[in-house]
Amino acid sequence: MFTVDWLIGELRAMVSVSGEPIQRLGAYAVEGLVARLASSGSAIYKALRCKEPVLPASMELLSYMHLLYEICPYFKFGYMSANGAIAEAIKEEKRIHIIDFQISQGTQWITLIKALAAQPGGPPHIRITGIDDSTLPSSEIQVENLKIQPGEAIAVNFALTLHHMPDESVGTQNHRDRLLRMVKGLSPKVVTLVEQESNTNTAPFFARFVETLNYYSAIFESIDVALPREHKERINVEQHCLAREVVNIIACEGAERVERHELLGKWRSRFTMAGFKPYPLSSHVNGTIKALLGEYSGKYTLEEKDGALYLGWMDRHLVSSCAWR
Repeated sequence: MFTVDWLIGELRAMVSVSGEPIQRLGAYAVEGLVARLASSGSAIYKALRCKEPVLPASMELLSYMHLLYEICPYFKFGYMSANGAIAEAIKEEKRIHIIDFQISQGTQWITLIKALAAQPGGPPHIRITGIDDSTLPSSEIQVENLKIQPGEAIAVNFALTLHHMPDESVGTQNHRDRLLRMVKGLSPKVVTLVEQESNTNTAPFFARFVETLNYYSAIFESIDVALPREHKERINVEQHCLAREVVNIIACEGAERVERHELLGKWRSRFTMAGFKPYPLSSHVNGTIKALLGEYSGKYTLEEKDGALYLGWMDRHLVSSCAWR
């Protein structure tokens, strides 16, 4: 262990949470390696929380997630593309039931509700079922928990959440595929999927480590153009919202590794096996997101391929969005 301790000390001298993007990411990657050696990755992951209670009348008390939402387009891209697909699929329905498997604070639905309320013929009846892992883990959801009512047009949203579900590589219970089959059984009008375009689920450790550095270095670089290096809230955002993911991917194995990203190609296979067919995103959704990206750095990219949208930073795809029915 003397050699390992010496190497860790050398690495720590080369990184900094307020340095260049690769130095900041490196600081958290080193802690991930330390946690892997100490088998403490799961405890660190649970200690770092991206969401905090939001108190009124103070911008300083906004959650870290909300700040990340504002300075980078990743969440807005996901919400806008999902909203657009759902709006088109249910535009003529009078009774609508939206099931959101990552409800958070629910503000992502305000725009859609306003648009549906303004459509010709008057507003439809809308019911939203929000699922939050703090009350009932998504992997444990059963049909009866959703309280489906006759005559409802169902729309299901999986936004940056399915990768937290254990699959066949973790244990005998494949919650990812079970949940998709259950949702297909609801005969939804549309199912939207937003996921990080990274491959860390079943990759062996070294390949997973390299993929993590490549993927998150692009994220850190995009944050670098939005907030100054010494900005205290930037450090908090990176520590609580990103470092916890990096540490979990590097330090943990088995059921303790919660962050298990898959590329869209793999998600396509899962949805197809569950009986879904693609529901291509419209050109209107594409145009809306292009307008959104005009408010951010010119290094962000948007690509439409095979009915899906990819948001990237320079030459790296970071988030993908698609719809199914």
